[in-house]
Amino acid sequence: MSAPVSHGPFQMPMFRTFVPRSLQPWIYVLFAFSFQLTGGIYIGSLNEMIGGMSLMREDITMCMYVNLLGMAMYFPLLFRLKFRFTNKTLLMAASLTIAFCNMAAVYVHSIPLLWVLCFFAGCAKIQGTFECMSNIQLWMSPRRDFRVFFPILNTIILCSIQLSDLLTTYLCFYFNWTYMHFWIVGQMLVVALSVFLLTHHFRIIRKFPLYGIDWLGALLWSAFFFELAYIFNYGDWYSYFDSPVIQGVALVAAITLFGCIHRMFHIRHPYYEPKMWSYRYLVPVLVLITLVEVFLATEHVLEEVFYEEGMKYETIVSSQLDWFTMIGIVCGGAFALLWMKVLQFNYYRLIAIALGALSIYLIGYYLTLSTDINIEKLYAISAFRGFAYVVLSATFMQCLEELMTFQHFFQALSVFNVLHMLMGGVIGCAIYAKGLGYFMADNISRYSTYINHTTFSKSPFDLGYFMEEFIEQNLMMSCKQIYGLVAYACLALLFGVLLWDMPKVRTTLKKMPSWRSVGNQIRNTFTDLKK
Repeated sequence: MSAPVSHGPFQMPMFRTFVPRSLQPWIYVLFAFSFQLTGGIYIGSLNEMIGGMSLMREDITMCMYVNLLGMAMYFPLLFRLKFRFTNKTLLMAASLTIAFCNMAAVYVHSIPLLWVLCFFAGCAKIQGTFECMSNIQLWMSPRRDFRVFFPILNTIILCSIQLSDLLTTYLCFYFNWTYMHFWIVGQMLVVALSVFLLTHHFRIIRKFPLYGIDWLGALLWSAFFFELAYIFNYGDWYSYFDSPVIQGVALVAAITLFGCIHRMFHIRHPYYEPKMWSYRYLVPVLVLITLVEVFLATEHVLEEVFYEEGMKYETIVSSQLDWFTMIGIVCGGAFALLWMKVLQFNYYRLIAIALGALSIYLIGYYLTLSTDINIEKLYAISAFRGFAYVVLSATFMQCLEELMTFQHFFQALSVFNVLHMLMGGVIGCAIYAKGLGYFMADNISRYSTYINHTTFSKSPFDLGYFMEEFIEQNLMMSCKQIYGLVAYACLALLFGVLLWDMPKVRTTLKKMPSWRSVGNQIRNTFTDLKK
């Protein structure tokens, strides 16, 4: 069945005839928002779930990381499944899978089973989002211009993350953490019912079989990334390599990586093909996005410590900043669209602008971090973080699209999102948690000399209040020190990008000669002097 040739508003042939053509793409935009609101576990209900399910903080965050891993690992399968099944089948399967996983997560207390549920919820989430956005891509850009598509896509995704956090926080505050799961179940059932009633089965091209997919390779790569995430997530709890648990997981990860690489070079169609890694500038893009995610991980460690321990904010109070983060995301998406599509300026400078906004966010927290500030002072800083995040995400994805052929683009996009959504964040959180422990111990040892006989001679002396203030001030100072170091690192990356963008540096920079050639030149100098 082929799409009929027609004139007028954009038409989507999978919709039934009674659905107005002007509403058809907007329905899919609403579906995309609905899919992006979902997850396996919702980090906004972290504290409530720890108490309600008797789990550790690391257990809940690991569920979140596994959900992101499921999303990232599913990318190479998206087009294969699109060419095998109809749009209606894929959307209904995605929505019903998410509904089942969310309902089951409320009653399952086994951690490994929760990981499995979260992984499949992530796969279904990206499947539903891809089906919606790929079918309205021509509506957003009739020429399939990714300079239009990526800014809009990342704006939708990042705004949905903030809305999901807000919705979870309010439902937890007024009801219970389980209500977020019930909300998502109801929402996905509405999506499934809407897809069933409003659409029919439609194929763009003839049905392709699912032959040639490296399912074992997908399993091995997923296991390897899971093992890496496990090491960084649980490493601080187990004292890293002092623990036989982390030693065992590291050994298994090394064996798994060997299996992945061996399979990649010895079968005809591996999950990640060797040629995919050979594209010029692919590795720098992957390194840059990982570094950016490490910088942005301050949100999940240092900010949470500051809100809960320093400012004593309830979750519903600190969630106010999500609104201003969304404002920054919308402004950043519009700016990236203007820069890349309308003005068609240099991508290096767009990355530099985004890194500048990220530096402002980090320096802003460094300068304002205190226990006696109003939350209003953090509004603009949060907006800069949202601006930087969406611009960098859209720009790096656009760079990746221009570097790769279509054959390897979704494989590279999978690796990109593993680093973008999973590894960068988990590595950053591990670094900041370790750094916070180090600076806390160091600052307490340095400033404990102020606790002396003169201090205790005050009458009356409230020891409990004094020690609480002492620990609190050292905690704030430790956060401030880490923010300062991360700001220095971000500024160094910014200056590196600016330096690379200078034409004279890129074209006329002399290569450093080898030590052997330097030695030969010096030896020739002595030979000439003897003559």
